[in-house]
Amino acid sequence: MKNTSNKQAVDKLIFALDANSYEEALSWIELLSGHVGMFKVGKELFTSVGPKIVESIKQRGQRVFLDLKFHDIPNTVARAGEAAVKMGADMFNIHASGGFKMIQDTVSAVQLYAEKNGRQKPVILAVTVLTSLNDTDLVEIGFKKSTKEQVLHLARLAKSAGAAGVVASAQDIAVLRADLGDKFIIVTPGIRSSKEQVLDDQKRTLSASDAVKLGADYIVVGRPIRTAKDPLAACQQIVREIAEGISFQ
Repeated sequence: MKNTSNKQAVDKLIFALDANSYEEALSWIELLSGHVGMFKVGKELFTSVGPKIVESIKQRGQRVFLDLKFHDIPNTVARAGEAAVKMGADMFNIHASGGFKMIQDTVSAVQLYAEKNGRQKPVILAVTVLTSLNDTDLVEIGFKKSTKEQVLHLARLAKSAGAAGVVASAQDIAVLRADLGDKFIIVTPGIRSSKEQVLDDQKRTLSASDAVKLGADYIVVGRPIRTAKDPLAACQQIVREIAEGISFQ
C-alpha cells in the first residue's frame, strides 16, 4: 500500500461531457475543472456544437479526450487524426476493428503532423469491444470469440500497429495487463460508484476503486456524476474511490 495524492486520483478521472447544448457543456466544465483530469467529448456533443467545445475546454487549461471512435479507410482516419492534433486533443480513439493498416497509418500521420507543427502528440487509443456488449451480443453480431477473447485479439493488433493503448471494460483489465504489460494504456468506461446500483445499458461494469486496483490508467465516468443530486460531491466520491484503488496497487 502506498500514499496517494489527491492530484494522482484526479488525473485518472475523465468526465464524459455528454451535454445537450454548448451552454450546458460550459456549465459542467466550470463546475468540474480542477476536480477531473480530462473532459471527454463524444459524438453527441461534438455533432451538436462542433470543434468549438474542444477549443473552450483548452482555453480553460483543461485536457480533452476526443471520443469519436474513428473507423474508416486508412487515409480518412489518418487525416481525421491530424485534425485532432490541430484541434488540441490530448487523447483520441479509433476502432481497432478498422485493422492494422488503419491504426498504423493514423499513428504515423499523427506523429509526423505533431512534429512538423510543433504540437504535442495525442495519446491514440484503440476501441476493442464496447462495454454495452456481452458474449451474447457478440454471437448475435456474428463473432465467434467471447468478449475477453475478442478484446485481447484486438488489443494485440492495436499494440502491434503502434497504438498507445486501448479503451476496454474494467473486467478485461487483468487479461490485458498479463498479456500486454504495464506500459500499455488502459482507459476504462462503464464505471460506477461502489455506492450506485447499475440501472442503465452498461453490461460490463466495475467500481472506480476496483478498476484502478486492477490497473486502469484512466477511468471514464459520466452518468453517475451528471445525474447525481450533488454532482460535485459525486465526483469527489469517485476521486476518493480512485485514491483507494491506487493505494492498494
